[in-house]
Order: sequence, then structure tokens, then C-alpha cells
Amino acid sequence: MKTVIQVVQHLRPGGIETLVLDLLLFSPKDEKTIILSLEGDMESAIQNWPKLSIYRENLCFVDKKPGISLALLSTLIKIFNKHSVTAVHTHHIGPLLYSGLAARLCGIKHLTHTEHDAWHLNNKKRCLLQRVAIKMLKPTLVADAQTVADNMRQKLKCKNPITVIRNGINSQQFIPGDQRTARKLLNLPKNVPMIGCSGRMETVKGQHVLIHALNILPITIHIAFAGSGSKESELRALSDKLGLTERVHFIGHTDQMPTFYQALDVFCLPSLNEGFPLSPLEAQACNIQTLVTDVGASKETLCPHSGQHVPANDPQKMAKALFDMLKNPTIEKPRDFVTQQGDVKTMAIAYANLRNKGVIEGACYE
Repeated sequence: MKTVIQVVQHLRPGGIETLVLDLLLFSPKDEKTIILSLEGDMESAIQNWPKLSIYRENLCFVDKKPGISLALLSTLIKIFNKHSVTAVHTHHIGPLLYSGLAARLCGIKHLTHTEHDAWHLNNKKRCLLQRVAIKMLKPTLVADAQTVADNMRQKLKCKNPITVIRNGINSQQFIPGDQRTARKLLNLPKNVPMIGCSGRMETVKGQHVLIHALNILPITIHIAFAGSGSKESELRALSDKLGLTERVHFIGHTDQMPTFYQALDVFCLPSLNEGFPLSPLEAQACNIQTLVTDVGASKETLCPHSGQHVPANDPQKMAKALFDMLKNPTIEKPRDFVTQQGDVKTMAIAYANLRNKGVIEGACYE
């Protein structure tokens, strides 16, 4: 049996972390998948994200501390050798640097690196570091969206083709449901138009923009936020300041995300920066019409018949689009789009096929 290690920086609730859990769940029968987190420890991670407990036997933590760690390289080599790893799959630059080098020193031929966004390459130092890492380690390069691939070619000066494998979600988990039942379970008001937003509560996710948009919308409209983060208190304070306390509902972190989406009339992702986000796919799999900001590859997640996009950081245009979607709901059901183009099984098969092709030469540079 082949052993594949997926390497992430940390295992906290987020898009990449959810994606690697799904890759584990839907891995081929002839592969064993291990998820290795550079940061943190098992017990703390499970305490912060209880759903990890069911994956305990497939998780590995090396508790990396801030800064450069040469000892970490030795630790990774020991782990790879212990598990007779046949393929390493890294996500983002930190995992690529450490795990990619460890993989090559172990003689592991199959090294895949997925880039989940390209906006961080605007930082010249990061861009140069990634160019050097890719040139030295020669991973098989994957972008999770066409937009990301285009930016990689431009910023990293890649000549070789970059394989695009779009992120997918478990469409058997995210399904349509009864709105009234969902709202009762989440203690949300029953008979009001409800906009939903999920994600880490950090500035880059743009929840503050959505709150300002709500301030423009009619007083009958409410927002429900799922998630937590360092900006939660500021978002609550902003809602209070604008007199929106009764119309903004903070659910916090929840593992009942299908129920959350089922409770909505419209889902909104107001991010200021993104890669290829999963939440719009999850919402649309539940047949919820979706609005995103035009950042990263967010537009690529939208059903072309029911989804809409607006510029980032523009509450006026966001409010107008949301009002139009609530007033004139589409008859198109976006779930078909997700099952055809955004399903995790398709994604998992694509990655397995990429590994089974044999060693693919990495990027070439000008």
C-alpha cells in the first residue's frame, strides 16, 4: 500500500485544512493518507477543532516553533522513513520548504505542491523564496484555480504547464434541507430574510464590509455569522455602534455547517483576499444562491446561472446585489454545478491520477 503524507502549516478550522481532511476521507483504497501539521500538538488541535478526533490515527504533529528550525528537517526525515512514505503533498510555502527538502533527502520521488492562492506572491521576498524552492526541489506544481495558475506563471516565471485541480467539497454532506428546521436548531429568527457568512473572523475575510452593507439594507434583513477569530469583538462592537445588534447573529464555530447553510436565503463571502474558497461551494451544494467578492479565484466557485460577484470592500454595491438576490431569487439550483464541477471525489481522483503518472519534472524558469 502506498503512503501519502499531506503537509500543512497547522490544523485549525479553515479551507485548506478541511480540504486535506477530505482528501484523507476520499483517498484511493490502495493509499494510506497521513496529515502532518508543522505547528501544534494533537491534544490542543483536537480541543480547538473536535472533529479532528475521528482522524486521530492519521494525524501527526511536530510542534514547530516560530523561526527557522534545522532540527525539524531531521524530524521529518525520521517520520517519512518510519512510515515508508511514497509521496509527499505540500500546501503553501512553509510545508514545501521543510517537507519538500526532507522528501528529496529521503529519495521520495513523488513530491506535489499545491498553491492555494497567489496574492502572497506580491511580497518580493516570499516570491523569490518560492522560486528558489521550486527550482531546487522540482515538485509537481498544482494550482487550485485557473486564476492562481495564471498568477503563478506571471510571478514565478514558470514555463512548464501547471496542472489545475480545483478544490472540491463533500456534496453528500452538504445537501439541501428545510430552512425552518435549520433556523430552529441554530436559534435564528424564523420569518426574516437571512444572509449568511462563514469563515475566520479576521480583517482579510471582510465581515466588517458585510456589516456596513447590512446598515444600508432594509431593517427586515438579518445576517448570521458562523466562525470565530481575533476580530470577533470588533465586529460585535461595530454592529452595536451601527445599531444592528438585533439583526446580526454570531453563531460562533460550529460543526453543523450544512445546517447553517440550509438556514439561509443568500450566502455572502465578502473577502478582501482569497484563493479558491470552499464555503461558496458548500453553500451552493445546499442550493443557496451565493454572492462573492471578485478576489482571487472566488468567481470560479460560482454557478454561472445563480451566483453573483461584486468588487471587494464596496458595501454599497454589495448591499445592492444582496437586495436584488433577496427580492428576485433565482429559479436556478446551483447544486448541480457543484456536483459536476466542485465535488471532492473528482478532486481526490485527479490528485491520485497525477501521482500515478510517475515523476513529473518541476517548473522551468526564465
